[in-house]
Amino acid sequence: MTGFILSFRSEFYKSRKTLGFWCAIILPFIICSLVLWGSYTHVKPAPPMILWLELAGAILNVMGILLLPMYIIFVAYSVNSIEHKADTWKTLFSLPISKWSVYAAKYFYALFLVLLCLLLFAVLTLGYGYLLGALRPELKFSDYVISSLLFQVYLKLFLSSLGILSIQFLLSLLWSDFLKPMGVGFVCTIAGAIAGGSHWKYAYLFPYSHPLLAISGISPRQGRAMAFDANVWNKEIFVSLIIAVVVFIVGYFIVEKRSVK
Repeated sequence: MTGFILSFRSEFYKSRKTLGFWCAIILPFIICSLVLWGSYTHVKPAPPMILWLELAGAILNVMGILLLPMYIIFVAYSVNSIEHKADTWKTLFSLPISKWSVYAAKYFYALFLVLLCLLLFAVLTLGYGYLLGALRPELKFSDYVISSLLFQVYLKLFLSSLGILSIQFLLSLLWSDFLKPMGVGFVCTIAGAIAGGSHWKYAYLFPYSHPLLAISGISPRQGRAMAFDANVWNKEIFVSLIIAVVVFIVGYFIVEKRSVK
């Protein structure tokens, strides 16, 4: 456990000035601020629930369909690119820390960056909604409480991304060239968007379609007016978790047996 903590802290210190780290913070501010500006100038008075759904939906549609998978591809590579560029893999694995600790720390640091990014999206969506209500009092955002649903949706989006993260992390660990994992991830993201958007019945088995399915799986709550259910624990989430765990474990054994260059 000590080796894992030391390796995790090392990842933070190595990446705190990189674009991969700052994208987790800057990206939510840019997207949410653009949506806030568009909403401020174009949104017309409507029931508070509709206003919240329009604001949150605009951000989620941008984030979930294309931006989140591409961000995961970039983060997975950026965590490993430091060692690729400096050619320090052999040095890293020769330290008196187990390969498991080094491998797990890198993976969970990438996972932390994805979680941080999505958490900021949730917080900023909520904060900007109330800010928009203050700037335009006729938009009564404070009359509807969406915080519980919003955080459930972003939790679901995070869980749906874990399969993609495990796959891209392994690819970027084994390939030093950015174009290879990027190319595979981009093609799979497009394929996932098509599979999810066309409602293919087996799309839930393809991890790159999970973020889109996670958003489209939100439904009205039965028996209650003006309430929605995020349906967090559905089949694509379980498939995402299974893929994430299996690929993570397989990736470790590949790294253990293969000389990482």
